[in-house]
Amino acid sequence: MKKTLLSIGLAAMMTTTAFAQEIGATISRFDDNWLTVMRNGMTEHAAKQSGVSLQMEDATDDLAKQIDQVKNFVASGVDAIIVNIVDTSAGAAITEAAGNTPLVFVNREPDNVNELPPTQAFVASNEIESGTLSAFQVCNNLRADGKAGGAKGYLMNGQLSNQAAVQRSKDVHDIIGIDMCNFMTLIDEQTANWSRDEAQDLMTNWMSSGEPFDFVLANNDEMAIGAIQAMKAAGMDMADVQVGGVDASQDALVSMQAGDYDVTVFQDAYGQGSGSVDTALALAAGKKVDQKVYIPFKLVTPANMGDFLSKN
Repeated sequence: MKKTLLSIGLAAMMTTTAFAQEIGATISRFDDNWLTVMRNGMTEHAAKQSGVSLQMEDATDDLAKQIDQVKNFVASGVDAIIVNIVDTSAGAAITEAAGNTPLVFVNREPDNVNELPPTQAFVASNEIESGTLSAFQVCNNLRADGKAGGAKGYLMNGQLSNQAAVQRSKDVHDIIGIDMCNFMTLIDEQTANWSRDEAQDLMTNWMSSGEPFDFVLANNDEMAIGAIQAMKAAGMDMADVQVGGVDASQDALVSMQAGDYDVTVFQDAYGQGSGSVDTALALAAGKKVDQKVYIPFKLVTPANMGDFLSKN
């Protein structure tokens, strides 16, 4: 009887071990509101999968540290790795560090995205859509406000080492270049590194020149909110300026409800997080996956913001 029970117990243990999957994830930085939602998508989705454990590390915006984290994951024998890359120009270094361990880049597009080996994939949203949707809606709003004869404004860039920032700013320049929107002129553009505080300081400096402006476009909501805070602190009427950004964070939607924020674009942080876990598990199981898994952006304005209040 004891022998039978022991055999059953060992069989059960072996079955559990056989199906156990361990994923290591390194995130560019933990102190970022949007990435926190993405991390929640990872942890909550992984917790729902039988036998799946997730170990997550903060790279603190340090590329060398992140590469070491990837190497440590490989050495510890994880089944797959998820990377929210610190510097998108370092994709090849991350790919090399992972070796034969399946790896998923999430949210930030590595520069080697078109040369990834079969054991690696990319899960995100197509950044060509993000800045384009935001800038084009601001263009439409300015025309509706009777400013098609000429409108001046500012552009806030994210970290310039980040492919998303580069693409979103290019999107803005592309929109301003089309016939319908070429009445829009940029007075200046500078980086505020995705930061609300840096954006507030930058906007304050811009306003100190005293030059009138009609719009502010930012690569993300955090910078847009920082700009709004600076403008409100200076006593500006937010009805006189169009502000556009990207992400549709909860803070952004609250600002939109208050009538301060005009345009944002929903980027499904939670969906990217959960999608990266699914892709990592599929790669670990030896399954073939699309090497680029895109989750669509969606335009958010005061007219439809209610649809997004509980999605991030």
